[in-house]
Amino acid sequence: MQLRITIFSIITLLLLGCDTTKIKVKESPIKFVDPFIGTDYHGHTFPGATMPFGMVQLSPDTRTLGWDACSGYHYSDSSILGFSHTHLSGTGIGDYGDILFMPFTGDVSIMPGKEDNPDTGYRSRFQKNTEKATPGYYKVFLDDYNIKAELTATNRVGLHQYTFPQAEEAGIIIDLQHTIHGHQNTINEIKVINEYEIEGFKNTKGWADNHYVFFKAKFSKPFEIELYENDNLIEDKKSATGTNVKVKLKFSTKSNEKVWAKVAISGVDNEGAAKNLDAELPDWDFDAVVEAAQNEWIKQLSKIEISDTNIANKRTFYTALYHSNLSPTIYNDVDGRYRGMDHNIHTSEHNNYTVYSLWDTYRAQHPLFTIIKPEYNQDLIRALLRKYEEGGILPMWELASNYTGTMIGSHAVSVIADAYMKGYRDFDTELALEAMIQSVVYDSVKPIPYPNERVKTKLMPKAKLYVDTYGFVPADMESTSVSKALEFAYNYWCIAEVAKDMGKSAIAEEYYAKSKTYDQYFDTETGFMRGKKLDGTWTEPFDPAFSDHWKTDYVEGNAWQWTWYVPHDVEGLINLYGSKESFATKLDSLFTTSAKVTGENASSDITGLIGQYAHGNEPSHHIAYLFNYADQPWRTQEIISQIRSKFYTDKPDGLCGNEDCGQMSAWYILSSMGFYPVCPGSTEYSIGKPLFTKIVLNLENGNRFRINTKNLSASNKYVKKVLLNGEKLTTPFISHSDIAEGKELTFIMGSKPVIFWK
Repeated sequence: MQLRITIFSIITLLLLGCDTTKIKVKESPIKFVDPFIGTDYHGHTFPGATMPFGMVQLSPDTRTLGWDACSGYHYSDSSILGFSHTHLSGTGIGDYGDILFMPFTGDVSIMPGKEDNPDTGYRSRFQKNTEKATPGYYKVFLDDYNIKAELTATNRVGLHQYTFPQAEEAGIIIDLQHTIHGHQNTINEIKVINEYEIEGFKNTKGWADNHYVFFKAKFSKPFEIELYENDNLIEDKKSATGTNVKVKLKFSTKSNEKVWAKVAISGVDNEGAAKNLDAELPDWDFDAVVEAAQNEWIKQLSKIEISDTNIANKRTFYTALYHSNLSPTIYNDVDGRYRGMDHNIHTSEHNNYTVYSLWDTYRAQHPLFTIIKPEYNQDLIRALLRKYEEGGILPMWELASNYTGTMIGSHAVSVIADAYMKGYRDFDTELALEAMIQSVVYDSVKPIPYPNERVKTKLMPKAKLYVDTYGFVPADMESTSVSKALEFAYNYWCIAEVAKDMGKSAIAEEYYAKSKTYDQYFDTETGFMRGKKLDGTWTEPFDPAFSDHWKTDYVEGNAWQWTWYVPHDVEGLINLYGSKESFATKLDSLFTTSAKVTGENASSDITGLIGQYAHGNEPSHHIAYLFNYADQPWRTQEIISQIRSKFYTDKPDGLCGNEDCGQMSAWYILSSMGFYPVCPGSTEYSIGKPLFTKIVLNLENGNRFRINTKNLSASNKYVKKVLLNGEKLTTPFISHSDIAEGKELTFIMGSKPVIFWK
């Protein structure tokens, strides 16, 4: 008799949390992933079911307003509004939360209800001990309705499994008005196709200024309907349209009866949603969908193998790897159609993507992709170049095919340069250089097809023009001038590197010169990067610990945190201090000075403090590695160890700041392996200190890069020597080619701080 379920399938099913499976897995990496890590404090992650980079993130929503509602879920909450199909992971701004489903029993209000009194609406209380989450699966028990809710997903389809009690009146509420952060609904529409199927769409105006979500839903049980417009019941209709549309699907249930709902979404149209549903989920086998999701997650997580007896470290590491594989997300239908930056419908043979948190992710997440997922990273770049062709400029922070204009710099430039310089060039390189240059000049050759002037202004800041006109960005003419100028200088260097490699010497010389303009902001008297006014005087008064979010010379930080942002020319930065010793002294004071951030409106992003170093926000992420350049590698090792142990744990509050779409986790992954890309666009990685005794990277080209650590212990906490294929390193760096070629990196630890390459 042929077995219908493979042994591997049985093994993976144990992790599903489904009642049908009792087998246990010992060492599958998925065992160590806890999606609840980061859902407490200010991590802003979500615990629901999704595929790696999947378009659907089917997850519970517990709150919609406030900074800690950015993902729709916070671990401290005790009631659930329902389960929506789109979510952002770890952002500092909220959006999405589309197409909310909430099962119910009894006579239930169509209103959502209040957190402090769930009885005022369809919201339900729940107990934390009934929640379970693992990659591709989520479960919770809704106390107010005696319903067990289970969720799973394919790339474009969410599958709900609700186990009902016996009830004469039961059903599912679908709320199209629901959004995270209460964004404006410009239109909602629901159409009842038959007693098993509905479809609809919504358009919202929020962080993404023009966001379309179409959906097609099928149910395993026939239903009767109650349609609501503006919370008023409308009689004898099969469709409803407005800015607040909801529907009650009603039926009766037997004890422990399972009801399934499968919901496909599309950014294109209802036909696209229907195609996605039929292609990805033609049947109702919930356990099989969970199994398929688990298998894909195992594949992705197995790209890095670690050896360690510390289970907490394993949970922290593999959850970080999980979080780094959530975005950017697929944003096209199975037929290749997608909504472009011009909001027209296009078709591509390659996937389209959305959720490009580039100001964050260019630093570590995309460099991590160049190591373990270079093909995916090139696909992301191909999508960025299509966005340039459709919209006239590379995006800064793209969301649902919208320019949001969020953050600063032009870090699509950084992502392209990093891949190009590492030899990953399966995209139109001539178009790429054109797009990179066009995205750092003041005006766009192509008009941006976007109605929001606020966003246009942020995409084309005058700061870029000021560099050409004055040689620097005047603080009295442009807000956050220092941060913008420093990031532009780095972006210019990225362009110069690519242009030089392509043989375009004139372009390279122009942008190398611009990349040196960072020294205009360095105050030799204080040793900080400072705002400089048009007349050449410094901004006064000056307090390096002062922060006012975006209303000073610095973005989401202060002078302590931004002074070190010259990743492309650390030697030049050292020279500004006069010597390596002076540089190291000033750098060390960053970590030893008072952690008090001054200012009544200090940025809430400044978290994870060691002195004034703020690991909870991205501008600090490269700084610990700068000691290598000043011949004090032991300080790099000490600080990295402190960051890893203090700011990353396997608890719900285990992130010290916003996850930011994988960047916070990517820092941990790379730093746990013993190296970090201080300057994306360079092929070098700066040596740190590994956390594990053995690490193996299973690369896409078939090679395996091995990292071994000898004599690692609490007393042997310093790197004594580093060997590459048995040869001692003579600098504190390895190259990307060393990794890609599958060499072996060996750390030999000791009890005393030394310059390990001398």
